[in-house]
Amino acid sequence: MSGERLIYLPLGGAGEIGMNAYVYGYGPKGRERLILVDLGVAFPDMDTSPGVDLILPDIAWLEANVSRLEAIFITHAHEDHIGALAHLWERLQKPVYMRKFTATIGRMKFEEAGHPKDAITTVAARPEVVKAGPFEVQFVPVSHSIPESSALIIDTPLGRIVHSGDFKRDATPIVGEGWDDAMLSAIAAERPVKALMCDSTNVFSTHEGRSESTLKEPLSELIKGAGGMVVATTFASNVARLKTLAEAAKAADRSICLLGRAMKRMVSAAEISGVLKDFPRTITPEEALEVPRRNLMLIVTGSQGERRAASAQLARGKYLGIEMKEGDLFLFSSKTIPGNERGVLTIMNGLSEKGVDVQDDAGGKYHVSGHANRPDLEHAHRIFLPDMLLPMHGEHRHLREHMRIAHASGIASVVATNGMMVDISGDEPKVVEYIDAGRSYLDGSVIIGAMDGIVRDRIRMALNGRVMVTVLMDEDDRPLGDAWVELSGLPPRGKTGRAWAEVLESELTDYLEAASRKLLADDDKLSEAMTKIARQVAMEEIGKKPEVTVVISRLAAE
Repeated sequence: MSGERLIYLPLGGAGEIGMNAYVYGYGPKGRERLILVDLGVAFPDMDTSPGVDLILPDIAWLEANVSRLEAIFITHAHEDHIGALAHLWERLQKPVYMRKFTATIGRMKFEEAGHPKDAITTVAARPEVVKAGPFEVQFVPVSHSIPESSALIIDTPLGRIVHSGDFKRDATPIVGEGWDDAMLSAIAAERPVKALMCDSTNVFSTHEGRSESTLKEPLSELIKGAGGMVVATTFASNVARLKTLAEAAKAADRSICLLGRAMKRMVSAAEISGVLKDFPRTITPEEALEVPRRNLMLIVTGSQGERRAASAQLARGKYLGIEMKEGDLFLFSSKTIPGNERGVLTIMNGLSEKGVDVQDDAGGKYHVSGHANRPDLEHAHRIFLPDMLLPMHGEHRHLREHMRIAHASGIASVVATNGMMVDISGDEPKVVEYIDAGRSYLDGSVIIGAMDGIVRDRIRMALNGRVMVTVLMDEDDRPLGDAWVELSGLPPRGKTGRAWAEVLESELTDYLEAASRKLLADDDKLSEAMTKIARQVAMEEIGKKPEVTVVISRLAAE
């Protein structure tokens, strides 16, 4: 097998949190058979990607090598692991393997996208094995903040890989399987682990992680002690938290109403797949309007400040006829993801203005993370005793710190970010190739490239405004009437107090009247000259250089 090699190539999720997509390959150099683990999204922000709906991995390299791709494996149903699948599957069209709950979510997405639902195969947990070319893959239950999250055992002719997926060390997660030391130790004893690809999200948290079950008592006390209506928001996918909140509401003699499409979809999928049992009865928003406030609890979407989610709408006014009032309690049973602070604070302040009492996670009293902290990561290292460790699922600083921890334990490691192909055939990981691994955007219903210039132009227009200049020319290349100007996103009057669009129109018309016939006949040169004049006038009048569009319309000769 001297000509065969084993490779690892992250296309997303390594050097960032979100948009996970990891390729493994085995075979002759450049002809390896491939599998893809996860195909997720990241979420846009108005500063870097205004107007964009979702950020997707750039799968151009994978598409170019699609004949070598055997299968796709999805570790769990969080959007940063499954969210791009329905948008990009048509370009790959390979079989997809998931566990039951994840497959339920996946088939809903495929149905909406018009893809065949039978492209998704439901797989049981270990010991069931999926054979995909030279790979044998098993799903290993681990605890996380969503049901049926799985690590993957990937057996190859050159050794065993453990892909951790997202995990935490929680033996009692309320819903779904818990972390099982004995099972994981048996996996390590069964065959030496050549490489561990490991979650790095909470590598800087130095205390041991806490179980989901520790929240039951404080949440129950908080809800029981509230006087008015209680509204709680958390991640819709955290089915265990939804159950804990609902049971606390029931114990406090409160009816429960779920608000938000994602919330209802997750509970439905969990019940259909059998991972959620005995969830307290819920009522409709219409029924909620008839319930006394002290006997009502809403569990709503929008924990990260999303403008269209139920939380934001309640902060702004009414949602489905329900309104928060003074003396009500709003609970964030979640931690704000970095970058979402502004949206969350907007909701908090909106609620405060209504007289609503706002309770955050209180430093972990009402929320626990779904990711392993440093002591738990080190515990996983000791269980698997890998020959090498490749940190994943984290920003560069997370990956680098995780590498340092590995080195301190004598484990070979390297920081491999998106696009870095790593040869893991030998005793140490070696970066052997660099692949273009950018990102693409779902913009409305169309996927565009991040480098296409569309979002860049949108940012430039947002920063600088826009001037549109229109000129009508006759069949002899002479101007018909004056140039006219339209402004977008710019003040109508300049520092002199004049309507500067009129000033610009006057200067452009003077220029057209004095220009040579040769210049007036050349659209490119005429447009360039008029753009320059428009920017000069704008700079003098308002101190900005806007984006300028020149439209030249010519009458055809009869």
